[in-house]
Amino acid sequence: MKQSFRLFRRLACAACLSGFLLLPGGLAAQSGSPEAESAARTIAIREVPVWGQRPMKSIGVDQTRFDSTVLRQNIALSVADVLTFNSSLFVKQYGRATLSTVSFRGTGPSHTQVTWNGMRINNPMLGMTDFSMIPAYFIDDASLLHGSSSVNETGGGLGGLVKLSTRPAAADGFGLQYVQGVGMFRTFDEFLRLTWGDEHWQLSTRAVCQSSANDFKYRNRDKKENLYDEEMNIIGSYYPVERNRSGSFRDLHLLQEVYYNTGRGDRFGVNLWYVNSNRELPMLTTDYAEERQFENRQREHTLRSVVSWDHLRSDWKLGARAGYIHTWMAYDYRRDPGNGIMTSMTRSRSRVDTFYGQFDGEYAIGRRWLFTGSLAAYQHLVTSVDKNIILQEGDRAVVGYDQGRVELSASASVKWRPVERLGLSAVLRGEVYGDEWAPIPALFADYLLSRRGNLVLRASVSRNYRFPTLNDLYFLPGGNPDLRSEHGLAYETGLSFAVGREGRYTLSGSASWYDQRIDDWILWLPTTKGFFSPVNVKKVHAYGVELQAALDVALAREWKLGMNGTFSWAPSINVGEKMSPADQSVGKQLPYEPLWSSTVSGRLTWRTWELLYQWCYYSQRYTMSSNDVTITGYLPPYFMNNLSVTKRFALPWCDLSLKAAVNNLFDEEYLSVLARPMPGINAEFFLSITPKWGAGKRSR
Repeated sequence: MKQSFRLFRRLACAACLSGFLLLPGGLAAQSGSPEAESAARTIAIREVPVWGQRPMKSIGVDQTRFDSTVLRQNIALSVADVLTFNSSLFVKQYGRATLSTVSFRGTGPSHTQVTWNGMRINNPMLGMTDFSMIPAYFIDDASLLHGSSSVNETGGGLGGLVKLSTRPAAADGFGLQYVQGVGMFRTFDEFLRLTWGDEHWQLSTRAVCQSSANDFKYRNRDKKENLYDEEMNIIGSYYPVERNRSGSFRDLHLLQEVYYNTGRGDRFGVNLWYVNSNRELPMLTTDYAEERQFENRQREHTLRSVVSWDHLRSDWKLGARAGYIHTWMAYDYRRDPGNGIMTSMTRSRSRVDTFYGQFDGEYAIGRRWLFTGSLAAYQHLVTSVDKNIILQEGDRAVVGYDQGRVELSASASVKWRPVERLGLSAVLRGEVYGDEWAPIPALFADYLLSRRGNLVLRASVSRNYRFPTLNDLYFLPGGNPDLRSEHGLAYETGLSFAVGREGRYTLSGSASWYDQRIDDWILWLPTTKGFFSPVNVKKVHAYGVELQAALDVALAREWKLGMNGTFSWAPSINVGEKMSPADQSVGKQLPYEPLWSSTVSGRLTWRTWELLYQWCYYSQRYTMSSNDVTITGYLPPYFMNNLSVTKRFALPWCDLSLKAAVNNLFDEEYLSVLARPMPGINAEFFLSITPKWGAGKRSR
């Protein structure tokens, strides 16, 4: 009760502050300049892409782009949240503010490559990326390269590539933006951005601080309580309502950017991103122990840095990048065995150092030919140990490893447009991991079927490889140094269109069919020795359909409706041979991969008001490779609904924005991962202030 009162008091204070700031709002709106009023009510309709403007680099590519509106919905969003409601990808979440992984087209999270400003940021130990640790407010450009299209940027993306980047702030003078968010479960989010720029320099500093007790209530359907009469006979039962235990978190993200443009075709950039995270791992729904008997904590310090140089000319381009990633991770698990003293059970420490360098170039001959080349190198140094394992005094068991690996990637491509309607592209990439190498070829084509509607047919074929991760090979106990690389042949074809009328509406969409067979799929399985070990599953057949559509309509002079949706049918079937007579996984859908998924978003704006509705759906997911449908063998399908309302004010001294958001609008009971609780309906409130420092001197 006291906690609820404190939260109510904080919300009331925030509302009072907002009211104080808004008192002169009505007068300010009337006394504001006509230009400001007009700008606030302008209805912007996206441009319709036409064939003549299609870049040569996009020949045959299946790409999804996210605009700044999607990435800036509120500071509490991670990139995982953005992808959940705006893409056909499957986002698997282990709980609020815990591990979130992304998979394309029925493949695994380690088959998804992720780059930030050109540098691959997949963890070399696990091969995957935790998207809950990437604030959407730190990303200026985000796009997805589906399937074979990822070969244009990097190898190993059997599913695809998530491409993230930042860009100069385009500031003229000094700028500032501050956003305060307050939500249920004692959640507080703060965002600050400082910018300064002139015709040559662009400087930006961003900070995001997020914290929460994260003690939401949920109905625990993994436990059942009995009701008894006076004679202790069972007369009924019910599922208890519990609180999420041991789930608090505090994250700090800092991003410093410096760009210098010479004005003569050269631009230099420095990007530094620091993460400091301290998170408790929530107790499982099957845990009966008291919260005070456990400590289950994960800490992380990560620094990502990239230095870049780009040299631009009318028909050619050169670029160079160098980077460094340092990650320190700690996992501590302690519990009270019953004597009142917390005893350390696990004390895992991991250190990852990655050095990166890349050089690339482009050369165009007229409008018909484009040649590109790239060379990238990564040096990974990884130490992972459990300092708590002691055999006897003075001796320690070997749990973990200390390894390094060099990774090289080189590519060359030629893109040719023999006639205006037809585009052809060939890419040859070579990947070297340690002392192994693999060629990765890909062919792309597209053809303009009709100028009316910009109807484009595209097709591609590629052969891709993914090398085992360092944990796959060396982790002790369980690592398997004899693992073979995963490899597969992928085919894809699709149609895209775009129609519209200037200032009235735009309608665009695409449909894709893909078919991929992956040999030597790596899967961790239990052994008779009591631990898990990775093995090569014979073959996986992943195929399906992806649909996307987007509509923007100017309903009236000051009304605009924007809608977008996705649909995915993604069978991912184990078609290998049985590993034992009792193996029931052959011919079955892979675990934790939904067969169906869909998303819909709708945005209605009127003057300075905005209403946003988001919906997503994931079908039933199996938790076992046998697709057993026992009580713990599957996760039921679920729908998710979010709603938010935003009001913007143009005051004489600042731009002000108020947002109220409701997540899980219909209080859906759902699980993304077995025994990991998820929150019901909850609300957040955001206040954004952008001071005005004079005409033409506010950050954009």
